[in-house]
Amino acid sequence: MYKKTKLSNGLRLITVPKKGTKAVTVLVLVGAGSKYEIEEQKGISHLLEHMFFKGTKKRPSPLEVSKALDGVGGSYNAFTGEEYTGYYAKVEKSQLETAIEWVSDIFLNSTFPGKEMKKEKGVVIEEINMYNDIPMENVRILWPKLLYGDQPAGWNIAGSKESVRNLERKDLLGYKENQYVGSNTIVCIAGNIDNDNAKKLTKKYFSPVKKGEAKDKLKVKEEQKEPQILLQKQKTDQTHFCLGVRGYDINSSKRYATQVLSNTLGGMMSSRLFVKIRGELGLAYYVKTNASSQTDTGYLLTRIGADNKKAEKAVEAVLGEYGRIRDEGIKDKELTRSKENIKGNMALSLESSDRLGFFYAKQELLKNDIETPDDIYKEIDRVDPDEINKVTNDIFQPSGLNLAMIGPFNKKDNFKKILNKF
Repeated sequence: MYKKTKLSNGLRLITVPKKGTKAVTVLVLVGAGSKYEIEEQKGISHLLEHMFFKGTKKRPSPLEVSKALDGVGGSYNAFTGEEYTGYYAKVEKSQLETAIEWVSDIFLNSTFPGKEMKKEKGVVIEEINMYNDIPMENVRILWPKLLYGDQPAGWNIAGSKESVRNLERKDLLGYKENQYVGSNTIVCIAGNIDNDNAKKLTKKYFSPVKKGEAKDKLKVKEEQKEPQILLQKQKTDQTHFCLGVRGYDINSSKRYATQVLSNTLGGMMSSRLFVKIRGELGLAYYVKTNASSQTDTGYLLTRIGADNKKAEKAVEAVLGEYGRIRDEGIKDKELTRSKENIKGNMALSLESSDRLGFFYAKQELLKNDIETPDDIYKEIDRVDPDEINKVTNDIFQPSGLNLAMIGPFNKKDNFKKILNKF
């Protein structure tokens, strides 16, 4: 069972003991991401994350930072999303203090050297270029842009090449000063640990995190009165698209039914869209539907890559399954299979200490509340055909459809006609 402790500086510690493993993960999660940015500093959360590995007072070079955990066989990394940035180290259980000290060192004592920042800007720009060259990934960046437009929720997490080039060291320091404060920081330690020891070590190394309240993000504006299409013309062998609708935020009780719905549609090899589009029609190699919920936004989308000449047919097939489950509902056996699949996948994923740590830390940061796996299993079990029907009738409406596409098309007229027929 997890335990939550609040330090005097406002920092929250979540400890999640898990016996039967030799691993332990130390994760620090901060309420800082692209939704917290301003126009002229797009990508600052992501660039700042990169810079935490470029040297500390104790470890003055990137090489010294990496050698500390390489020397004990640890794995470590960081990540940036729309609403959080995370830093973690995963080590063998006897190296717990090594991991806590290392994470606290980069978190509290990074020096952000100017010469390293200049180089890292180039690295981030190449990361942007890389995703631009991979249509399967790039279309996922177009999706929030289509939904939310020119507001933080619609911006690329990595920023633009121009915005990254224009960021200065003082910008990073100011942003860090605003967001990296105790009340906005979660430390989660998961794996083969002793609660009391983990608490003692966290106080020892993270007490210097300063008190304060972080700057809040702007409220997301959601406006849609008709189907929307965002088409990026590009010479490709396949058309890659995201087709979906707006959904529910992380605090909505409907998110469980939406999760079951998305899994039924395209989360398994026996799901409706996989069977229809890949199995029956042979239109695509990858077919995936997922639902996402954040503090103030949510959506359900299906991602597909299809032959350019068959892209229209693939869009029609997805809409056909959306309409069928809305109009005909879901059978008990199919519902049960989908729910058991979700619970089984979740149980397997939480076997690893890093996934376990993120599971608890993310909830605490975004909701200020934690549901255990058993809590969520119960909510999934409560989803019934009637609730699925209410959700499908709510979200699968013609005016709410959204299609983001990358392919060699000059016009989107034919795709617009298909959406308007739904």
